[in-house]
Amino acid sequence: MGMAFVEGRWLYGHYLWHQCPSAAPSYSWAMTIATDERIEEIVGVRPVSRRRAERGYTPAERWVVEFDDGRSVFVKAATDDQTAGWLRREYRIYEALHSSFMPTLIGWQDGERPILVLEDLSAAAWPPPWTDERVASVLEMLEAAARTPAPAGLPHASSSGFLERGWHSVEDDPGPLLSTGFVSEHWLEQTLTSLMAAADACELDGSNLLHLDVRSDNICFRADGSAVLVDWNLAVVGSPRLDIACWLPSLASEGGPLPESVLRDAGREAAFVSGFFAARAGHPPVPGAPAIRPLQLEQLRHALPWACRELGLPPPSAA
Repeated sequence: MGMAFVEGRWLYGHYLWHQCPSAAPSYSWAMTIATDERIEEIVGVRPVSRRRAERGYTPAERWVVEFDDGRSVFVKAATDDQTAGWLRREYRIYEALHSSFMPTLIGWQDGERPILVLEDLSAAAWPPPWTDERVASVLEMLEAAARTPAPAGLPHASSSGFLERGWHSVEDDPGPLLSTGFVSEHWLEQTLTSLMAAADACELDGSNLLHLDVRSDNICFRADGSAVLVDWNLAVVGSPRLDIACWLPSLASEGGPLPESVLRDAGREAAFVSGFFAARAGHPPVPGAPAIRPLQLEQLRHALPWACRELGLPPPSAA
């Protein structure tokens, strides 16, 4: 029996499937990785219903699964080798830490296409909107994460591979950034040297646990107002200011405070974060995740003006 596609929508302030229709998965029950049989093997109870979890940017399967005893769980299943690797890294973090600022680990099954089962947070409050209390709760959560001893073997932020492209990549090939229409060649010639110097001076490494992908679609709030951070597959050790700086452009884009009102004296961090987005936003869609580039461009539209304000540079201009 075929399964109807659940159309994506604008959710938690970010681009999802309806923004990029080619991102929409077109599974059938025959293709489903997280079958009822595999979920029963992990949890010990047979599922009675399920629905697609309309969140995320990768081709991993995501389900909210309900059981006849009234419980529900969140299930994420790998659909290719890349998502399998991400899922194994995410599982290692949950298995090692069991911290209040992350979802509770329910179960795990490895194999060619692993399945991760976590606490169902679909009833939690997912931003936006943002309030002063919610911003403070996220900052408290990030401080708690940074104080948590990191599991052994996590890479350093500077050598993780995720952050390696920035303003120097733009210097080598400015075409993709210029193709976005956000900045002009003249503006880039005026500012690129200063942006590279500031980004190069940004302190990435340290001994603190970092999430490295803090955005509203990865944040929710429990009934007591405490913040929870999901999707830990990019976790590294590094400077705790980096996690805050990476979050602030998306916060501003969703009606939150200006970045400089949250993180003071952050010209170096702002330059680094804006370089991350500038080196990616104009490139072709990511295979299997075409909503990523529009998201990166939206982040850039807030990160780069922040960097320019902090560094005393002319604001981004397409003229």
